[in-house]
This record gives sequence, structure tokens and C-alpha cells, in this order.
Amino acid sequence: MRVVFMGTPEFSVPALRALVAAHDVVAVYSQPPREAGRGQKPRPSAVQAAAEALGITVRTPLRLRDAVAQAEFVALGADVAVVVAYGLILPQPVLDAPRLGCLNIHASLLPRWRGAAPIHRAVMAGDAEIGVAIMQMEAGLDTGPVLAEARTTIGAEETTADLHDRLAGMGADLIVEVLAGLPMTAVPQSGAGVSYAAKIDKAEARIDWTRPAVEIDRQIRGLSPFPGAWCEIGAERVKLLRSRLANGQGAPGEVLSGFRIACGAGAVEITEAQRSGKKPMAARDLLRGWALPARLS
Repeated sequence: MRVVFMGTPEFSVPALRALVAAHDVVAVYSQPPREAGRGQKPRPSAVQAAAEALGITVRTPLRLRDAVAQAEFVALGADVAVVVAYGLILPQPVLDAPRLGCLNIHASLLPRWRGAAPIHRAVMAGDAEIGVAIMQMEAGLDTGPVLAEARTTIGAEETTADLHDRLAGMGADLIVEVLAGLPMTAVPQSGAGVSYAAKIDKAEARIDWTRPAVEIDRQIRGLSPFPGAWCEIGAERVKLLRSRLANGQGAPGEVLSGFRIACGAGAVEITEAQRSGKKPMAARDLLRGWALPARLS
């Protein structure tokens, strides 16, 4: 099958590699290189780097709304386009061009968590389950009918990073299965249970110790590794990357023992953190030679 692949971040790479192994990927579309690193030099996306290593032509248009870009897409003669966290809206001429349409791998169990940050939002909301859905794309935001889905539970101590890697692999396996079964019947999404996964705002990352422990634990795990929930310890901003619920009560922000912190109700134990300018470390290693104050802010 002639496949056009459209994706940008690391989450998309396993699906690209799986499709290259099973089909003829005739072109890859990705977001243009962005300035990054100390030198602020343009850096290709994870998908562009992976595709070029595989010897596949990569296109990085700023938009797909002009006639020239759309004509170039149509000229590829694709049977299907597979879209995974691409980052650009596909206009109707692009959606209509492939013989079997455009399929999206979305990291949620639609219609729950349509939008930009489904994994973060699922963890932060305390969902017990998450998954990937293969959706037939249409003009609305993640509103298209679903061809297939795969589910997995969210562990009590799992972070967005943990689920990101697992779901990326699940999506790669599932898209290969779906392409092998095309054409197949898609099921319209239910109008009930719709929720939107808004893009994460960095303002959401500061920890308010007056909130219940269950909410703070979800915040820490849901925002790990990026942007990273944080608090001030002394005069230093420290990212808290892994946590679990713990026994104990005290004034909000009070250090009960080790890295166990009292919240508005209950307590959380921090199991991994990152000091400013340093690498993430297990809490037990971080506390060697570093004494916490009596209270965090």
C-alpha cells in the first residue's frame, strides 16, 4: 500500500518504523525544524530524523492550505495517509486525496480526551484506563469515526512518560493491523462522554500544597517529564517527577520524613526529583548530602 506518513514528535516514530516495515511509505510530512539547544540551531523533528535515516523523502511545509502544497500532496497518489501528532490542520482537499482517506492515531479512548494533551489529562484526571484509537479523519477536532482501539490500565505510580512510550508502541501495532484489514467499517463516536485535552499551560505546573494529596500526586505524575510539576525548596525551584500517595498528616508543605510531604489532605512521597541545572535523580540519592527545610513552598 502507498502510504504518506504525517507526524512530528517522538511519539510518532514507532508508527513510522512499523509502516516502513509493512508498506511503501512514499513520503513523510513533519513540522519544520525548530531552533533548540544552547546554540539555538535548527533541529529536525524526531520524525524527520528517523525518516531521513530510513532514506525517505521528508517534506516540512509551514502550512497545507495553499494550492501548491495541496497539489504536491495529491500527486503522491497515496492509498492512505497516516497522521500521528503532526501538528498541522489538514484542509479538506488533503483529507480527500488518499484513496482510503486519512487515518489518525490518537492516544485516548475517544470521545474522551480529544485534543492536544490526552495522556497528560488522563493521568491528571485520575483515569483508570487509557488507550489508542485509530480514527478516520474529518474536518472536526478528533471527531471522526473510530476503526479500532486498544486499551491499557494506568498504574498507580505511572507517569505521562511511562504511558507515552507504551501507547506509542500500541499505536504502531494497531495501525499495521488496521491497514491490513482495510476497507473496514468505522464506528461513529458517541455524543456522550466527550472531553477535551487542552494543551498544557506551564502555569499549571506549580504545586499548591493546600490541595489534597490525591490531586497533587496526579499533577506530579501527569506533568512528568514535561513541563514538570515544581515547588520551591529554599530559594531553588525543584521539579518533582515521580510520586506516590503516603500516610501522614501535617500543615500543607510540611516535610514529614525523608521526601514525604503533607498536603491539604493526606501526604505524598516524592520518589524522583530534579534540582535546578541537574539531572533527574531518585529521591533517596538526592537527599544524600541535601537537607530539606521543615516546609516546602
